[in-house]
Amino acid sequence: MGCVAEKLSSTIVFFIFQVSSIYFLHSLLLAHVMVNFDGVAVKSSPELPFRFRSEDGTFKILQVADMHYGQGAISRCRDVPSSEFKFCSDLNTTVFLRRLIEAEKPDFIAFTGDNIFGSSTPDAAESLFHAFGPALEYRIPWAAILGNHDQESTMDREELMSLISLMDYSVSEVNPVVRDPSSSGEKVFLDRIDGFGNYNLMVYGAYGSPFANHSILDLFFLDSGDRFTAKRGQIYGWIRESQLDWLRGLSQHEQDEHWRHNYLRSSCFPRKTPPALAFFHIPIPEVRNLYYREIVGEFQEAVACSSMNSGVLKTLVSLKNVKAVFIGHDHINDFCGNLDGVWFCYGGGSGYHGYGMVGWPRRARVILAELLKTEGTWMGLERIRTWKRLDDEMLSMIDEQVMLLVSCSHHDAA
Repeated sequence: MGCVAEKLSSTIVFFIFQVSSIYFLHSLLLAHVMVNFDGVAVKSSPELPFRFRSEDGTFKILQVADMHYGQGAISRCRDVPSSEFKFCSDLNTTVFLRRLIEAEKPDFIAFTGDNIFGSSTPDAAESLFHAFGPALEYRIPWAAILGNHDQESTMDREELMSLISLMDYSVSEVNPVVRDPSSSGEKVFLDRIDGFGNYNLMVYGAYGSPFANHSILDLFFLDSGDRFTAKRGQIYGWIRESQLDWLRGLSQHEQDEHWRHNYLRSSCFPRKTPPALAFFHIPIPEVRNLYYREIVGEFQEAVACSSMNSGVLKTLVSLKNVKAVFIGHDHINDFCGNLDGVWFCYGGGSGYHGYGMVGWPRRARVILAELLKTEGTWMGLERIRTWKRLDDEMLSMIDEQVMLLVSCSHHDAA
């Protein structure tokens, strides 16, 4: 009996040892392979579609150009007074953006390229989060396009736009989404288009208005590229024909379809397609001609554009609904000028780690679209105004101008 009891005891001990070993190994493996969902966050998205404010019939856009964000506190400022240099860094750009948001309370922020200075950061993703941080902090809808320096770090242009599109409150897209004609009409990315960051956004009428379910202002975003190696050497990028084809199709087909229920016939809406604003980084060659024309603002450096003219201006003029284009790239140009009925406006450099000019404050542009009010009801677009804010003690507002004024006499359109 004693021998049997001893064997039984040994068996139980061995069994307990095996179970304990399996449990220990399982716990050890689980700690390494289990996904911790505590840190997983769902993207915070803004309410869409965008629409004009019901209380005052406005939609305000803040354009922020050329932040050139590097590594925060250790990335020094360029072209500032020597008395400010010691304590000046990327953080000055962040403070400026916060001041702009608090003063203007924009409905939407458009970042128009060279958001980060790729060659100054070993981690593109980290720099992007810091650069766009104030927009996320204040929970303001925003979108971005790329300049010619964003991709010079650890991510290529497609990866950058993918990350930007996934960030909180971003409405950016990698490329246009269209319905696939070869399938059941599912939405897919348009892959027959050059660049990354070509997309459009719509701003609907105010709640309670006849245009509450229709876009009355469209926003087009285009990738103007970075650099291209030609036989003569490197040249700046340009907007390609595939992008212009998409823009033509969007303006002439999708928007016409969207406006097939235009209930009000008025001279405010001479076409079915609503007015549009475009945003891209590198200016087109024709902007150089504004040196000889009347402008609002300052023309202080040569226009650094591509030597390739792809017919962007001709296309925009032919569309008839694009009223203004907002660009960056040349930091110490901040003017607006009109080319064949289309306004071209620089944002002016906003970032302290990018080049500037000593004594010339960093700045950003504000665009305000306003609706007409008739008999207590918000109607269509009445005018678009713009001005700039300087990063000085008073956050000075300069160069206010009216870019578009629509004469609205309500009668049946021909």
